[in-house]
Amino acid sequence: MIAAPGSEWWRTAVIYQIYPRSFADANGDGIGDLPGITARLDSLAELGIDAIWLSPFMVSPQKDAGYDVADYCDVDPLFGTLDDFDAMLAKAHGLGIRVIVDLVPNHSSDQHVWFQQALAAAPGSPERARYIFRDGKGENGELPPNNWESVFGGGMWERVVEADGTPGQWYLHIFDVSQADFDWTNPEVQEYFRGVLRFWLDRGVDGFRVDVAHGMIKKDGLPDYTPPADGDSMGGDDEDVPYWGQPGVHEIYRDWHKVLAEYDGDRALCAEAWLPTPEKTALWVRPDEMHQAFNFPYLTTAWDADALRTVISDSLRAFPAVGAPATWVLSNHDVIRHASRLALSAESPQGEGIGPLSEAQPIPELGLRRARAATAVMLALPGSAYIYQGEELGLPEVIDIPDDARQDPTWFRTNHEKYGRDGCRVPIPWEAASPAYGFNGTGASWLPQPAEWAQHARDVELRDPDSTLALYTHLLRARKAHALGAAPFTWLEGYPETVLAFRTGDVTVVANLGVDAIELPAGDVLVSSEPLEGRLLPADTAVWLADA
Repeated sequence: MIAAPGSEWWRTAVIYQIYPRSFADANGDGIGDLPGITARLDSLAELGIDAIWLSPFMVSPQKDAGYDVADYCDVDPLFGTLDDFDAMLAKAHGLGIRVIVDLVPNHSSDQHVWFQQALAAAPGSPERARYIFRDGKGENGELPPNNWESVFGGGMWERVVEADGTPGQWYLHIFDVSQADFDWTNPEVQEYFRGVLRFWLDRGVDGFRVDVAHGMIKKDGLPDYTPPADGDSMGGDDEDVPYWGQPGVHEIYRDWHKVLAEYDGDRALCAEAWLPTPEKTALWVRPDEMHQAFNFPYLTTAWDADALRTVISDSLRAFPAVGAPATWVLSNHDVIRHASRLALSAESPQGEGIGPLSEAQPIPELGLRRARAATAVMLALPGSAYIYQGEELGLPEVIDIPDDARQDPTWFRTNHEKYGRDGCRVPIPWEAASPAYGFNGTGASWLPQPAEWAQHARDVELRDPDSTLALYTHLLRARKAHALGAAPFTWLEGYPETVLAFRTGDVTVVANLGVDAIELPAGDVLVSSEPLEGRLLPADTAVWLADA
């Protein structure tokens, strides 16, 4: 059944991101899997989320944690089988939870059958035309076609050895050398991915999160480009980058929109598109394109009242202007967890991560306090919100991962200069006294878990009425009870500049980002991110108030 326009589930949903290898491990090999997810879905239903998004679980050599796909229509044995996926999907749907799967269309693994065929074929062949192969520069083609630098460090081009053993053409890889970019101007590539969409839609998935949704079209002629030294590696700067945000991507999503429209049930497309402003991000969610786009300008905004007022106002103007919901997100598998990021001692550029030798170090108590307040603000905002696994436990970024345990390609491609994203991907804790804190029954873990995970384990937090898990549960229940996802929004005047105050539906939200406590307005307290001091709202605290 199709919902009436404007009432589709994805407009107001709270979507929980599962990073499968770090969520729950049923077979004890140290890597999370689909049966593990199925076994823990009841806990997510109790939390009160509306949908789950699964990061990649498709067949992959795992050079980039599954974002290097070798077969788009099967489950990697590391995570289980298609039968396991179907069982997980059925359990989720039985609990009223929708399921979004990650799709990686910008590039494939170099182990994909198409890329292997391209390597075996001659320059100019149809097999090579599926990817971006080019002749090199220089007398003998020994120089790359242009000067582009990979997001993961090093050059963005790799030279192949031809079938006769001689050095040959170069292929483009925005990310790791094992992730070859497709040529999306090729009709064969376009048709292939229509088939991939239908494969998963036929199984019953409710939508797709599209990886690197802004990177699939490259500027004609592949001109040289040097990003600013302090720029965002994923394209969140206000620049014309020849491999980010090119206009041709919109035709791809108009085509995909039509495919999803063939199916009942309001299937959704969500874009991972790192763009500098909500206005530019909103271009991805015009009525005939995607349904949602991650609000990365919001995620990257500092803990500053003026800055947050601006990005919230811009978002609530830009997205509804094109008929789309605003989305809100504070953490994911690519960024420093917000319980650490919101209280760092120095700047840490996106993608670099933090480790024991980083200049930027978190201030744990302050970071968690701000994270709880930030979440209380986020979940009150109209639109759709994303939660990253473990943030409901108040998990911080893991800093002290031994060098020999790190696995992010960024760590290796930058010669250990950038720590990368392992710190937000450590397997999450379920039971304090169990092996691997309940991640599995054997104690194995693909990334080492810190001792502090015991205090954050779900069973510990379930017993604590002041825990971060309790806060998330209360917020989600109140959000649903007061229908805040579709509520009208109004800023409130008369507060200090360091305070965010707004009315959403019948709830008043006040967040104190200053240093001094402030007097609360009238109203009954629904939820507070920290204990109140009578009718005083302490620093770095947010509260929801109902009319008295």
